[in-house]
Formats: sequence, C-alpha cells, structure tokens
Amino acid sequence: MSTFAISCGGTGGHLSPGIALAERLAAKGHRLCLLISRKEVDSRLIRKYPQLETVVAPGAAFALSPVALAKFALSQATGFLFALNFLQQNRPDVIVGFGGFMTVGITIAGYLRGIPVVLHEANRKPGRSVRMLSGFARRVYLPPGVQLRGLPPQALRHCGFPVRQEIRELARDAARERLGLPVDGKVLLVLGGSQGARTLNGWLSNNFSRLAARGISVVCVTGPGKGSEGFLECADAQGQRRVARMLPFCDDMAGLLSCADLAVSRAGAGSLAEFIRCRLPAILVPYPYAADDHQWENARYFERQGGGLAIDQNEMERLVDEVLELMFNDFLLDSFRHNLERMEHTNSFDVLLRDLEDISTQGRQFAAEEITAAV
Repeated sequence: MSTFAISCGGTGGHLSPGIALAERLAAKGHRLCLLISRKEVDSRLIRKYPQLETVVAPGAAFALSPVALAKFALSQATGFLFALNFLQQNRPDVIVGFGGFMTVGITIAGYLRGIPVVLHEANRKPGRSVRMLSGFARRVYLPPGVQLRGLPPQALRHCGFPVRQEIRELARDAARERLGLPVDGKVLLVLGGSQGARTLNGWLSNNFSRLAARGISVVCVTGPGKGSEGFLECADAQGQRRVARMLPFCDDMAGLLSCADLAVSRAGAGSLAEFIRCRLPAILVPYPYAADDHQWENARYFERQGGGLAIDQNEMERLVDEVLELMFNDFLLDSFRHNLERMEHTNSFDVLLRDLEDISTQGRQFAAEEITAAV
C-alpha cells in the first residue's frame, strides 16, 4: 500500500479529476490525501466525498494587477512553507499535481525533499504552472497528441482526463424528473464551468422565450454568486409548459448531463471529458480570456473529433439559430453521440494509475535504501 498526496484545489477542473484519481487509488487499497483550496467551489464539491481525506492549503490565483500579484506572491510563499511542513509530517510516496496555483508550493517542496512528483495537464495547451514545474517532475501526463517543449521523452506520458465514477449516462426521463424538468420535449443544458459564465447566463435570459416557443426547456448552472436559484416559465407554440431551471451550483452532474439533448458550454477540459462520458453533444463558446487561449485549443479538438461545434463569443448573435438547427437535427445529434462514444475509448487514464503504482514502489525502495545506508 502506498501513500499519495494529490494537489487539486482551486477550480472544479482541477478538483474533479483529483477526486476521480483518489477514488481509483482508494479502491486499490492505497492511502491518499487531497490538498484543496479555501474556495467555495472546493468546499461544496468535496462534501460529497466524506470518505476522502482532505487538507485545506493556502493559495491564491495568479493575476497581473499590483495588489493581486502581491497577494499571489505572498500566498505562494505561505503555500511553500505549508507544503514543507505537510511533507515533513506525512511524507507521501508520490505527489500528484493537477496544475493551477495550488500545485506550485507542493511540487517544489516535494522535489527538495526527494519525493517523486508527477503532473497532470488536462488542457490541450499546457498551463503556466505545468510548463514552469515540468523540470521538477518525474512524469508529466498530457492529453493524447500534445507535446511540451523541453520535456525529456522519458518524462512524457499521454493519458486521458480522470472522470469521477458517479458521472455516467442515466435514463433521460428519470434525470429530468429529479431536476424538475418536463419529461417531454427537448432540453438544453447551459454550463459555464464550475464558476459559471455571466455571458451565457445573460444569453439564456434574453433568449429563453424564443427557445421555449420551439418546445425547449433549459437547465442552467449560473455559478456561485452569478444568479439565484429558481424557475422561468413560458408556453410553447402548442401551449405546453416549458421551463428554465437556474442553479447556482449542481452536485448532480450525472443527472445534469443525462437530462439534456444538447449543451451550450465553455470549453474547460473537465466539462468536455464529462460530455464525452455521458455522450452529450455540445456547442462550445470558449472563454476568450482563458490563459494562453487554452479553451479554444480544447474546443477545436472537440469539434475536429466530431463531438459538437465551436463558436466565438463575439458571434453569439447566431447562437440561438445554431441551437435550434442542431436541436432538431436527430441525424446530426446521433452522429455526434457516436463520435463521443469513440472519443471515450481514448480518454482512459489507466496508464496514469499503473505508472503511479510503479513510481511509488520505486520511491519506497529508494527511501528504504537511504535509511539502511544511514544506519
């Protein structure tokens, strides 16, 4: 049995794969600890997993404004000291980092203490932290086909995105009933990621009546602090009730993804992996200010693989027409679903699990040799 420290806090796109990996490692009998942030998205999501050990670590996201940059620098220094103390008390066999601001301190501290570090990058354009920290890592796991300049070949592995076990395709009618949506007609999911997206929320508010007139109900995850929970109602052309359910947060992702015929979404890697798992076609509107424009890279790949469409946020005036055209084109939706099923076969992260067990075994052997030599 090995011990793993998994740094995965800060956003749902980091925490969700960390939880998925923890589930699989725990099922194999390993011990683990998740390092998460103080952010609300972390605390809300982790409540569903009381069986997983968690530690709240300090950290703040990178930003360019003077005040935010100073806060980031201070938080990283604090996070590094926290990580040194954490590793002194716990000494895991392997540290796994899923990128973001939470990964910096624990990666450097682990490297200095001789603990193997591995990094997982979910996006098709590697993020700043993974690029910066790759030299400290024993392994770097990237999406299939993605490369990282300067990374030695022996350090690179390709693997998919860890998706939580609970996220799977459910019976559509049952999923709609538990979300309070009409069982008949079409359903659109509007999803701005774990933080929500004001642009998508506003688009829905302005266009729900037009969608409802065509028999489309909507469920929208607005994001914490970006909208209140509730229902909007309209009648369609036949007088049937159509609703838009607004949810600031949803921890029933399996039901959310299974109730819909189509999604309008940002293009975070986690969302796309979950669309693939639940066979949900999507029209992607990448966040235009994402670091290194990584959401557009994700969206282009998703579109090229035939999982849906991608449009620029500057062209959202045509989004309603795109939704209406695609929503009632069953042949094209079925084609997208077939492609998503094919994409699922390339999204395995079994290589990550096997590698982690091998690296942890090697790490324990090395530590034992060090102790023997010291004695």
